[in-house]
Amino acid sequence: MTLWSLLFEPFADYAFMRRALVACFALALGCGPVGVLLMLRRMSLIGDAMSHAVLPGAAVGFLFFGLNIWAMGLGGLVAGLSVALLSGLVTRTTNLREDASFAGFYLISLSLGVLIVSTRGSNVDLLHVLFGTILAVDDASLLTVAAIATLSLFVLALIYRPLIVECFDPGFLRAVGGGGSLFHVVFLVLVVVNLVAGFQALGTLMAVGLMMLPAAASRFWAGQVWTMSAVAIGVAMASGWLGLLVSYHLDLPSGPAIVITAGVFYVGSIVFGTEGGIFWRALPRRHLEA
Repeated sequence: MTLWSLLFEPFADYAFMRRALVACFALALGCGPVGVLLMLRRMSLIGDAMSHAVLPGAAVGFLFFGLNIWAMGLGGLVAGLSVALLSGLVTRTTNLREDASFAGFYLISLSLGVLIVSTRGSNVDLLHVLFGTILAVDDASLLTVAAIATLSLFVLALIYRPLIVECFDPGFLRAVGGGGSLFHVVFLVLVVVNLVAGFQALGTLMAVGLMMLPAAASRFWAGQVWTMSAVAIGVAMASGWLGLLVSYHLDLPSGPAIVITAGVFYVGSIVFGTEGGIFWRALPRRHLEA
């Protein structure tokens, strides 16, 4: 087997593989920076909760329209935003912390979504909703994912500075009247729409993987927010490309293969990353070097 047939021939020969690859690249552009900001805000597990929060809305769309990507995507968007707003409301009106509030609504959403899908669909339909079918991405879905990625980058560019300040010193932003709550809400909306985009390709259980694993890996290769975002995008793109190849050559489910590939990059970064990786930390340092 030649290098061409191993790495490039599937994409050259099959249109569905090319669409899947473009979808992965578009998801990487949107999810990479959002995942980095989630990590810096110590909200990584909240991102996981949000990925499951879209499930009941997607399930309602499936209940009325079947496996219609527009209906399921719109339902997922409404459900995700509802959970985000409800969690924020509970946090601001009670003594419950935001992570606990998200956890409660996440468990309710996940159970409700599975219950709704199970009442009408089969086990195959449930697996489709939970794990996605990126190889079945059509042109309309691809345009939706690309539009969400474009919107995410545009909005992040507009609110980049106050969002970074809010990550590291929210008290300062409130003190100068910087509208920290507004930027927090806008950021949560970006998280939800990117998870909806990922859900269309990878399913509700896998979507957060392409958002958080590359972001976590980037922490071991870069020290600034913009460089971490660039590394996260690169890792997510490489994970999509290699994961699709693994699924094609080994006849494995594409979504899990992509996320596992991102996991391999993450573990490799922990070991070999130049910014605090285990290997570099174990090397002997010069006297008085930090």
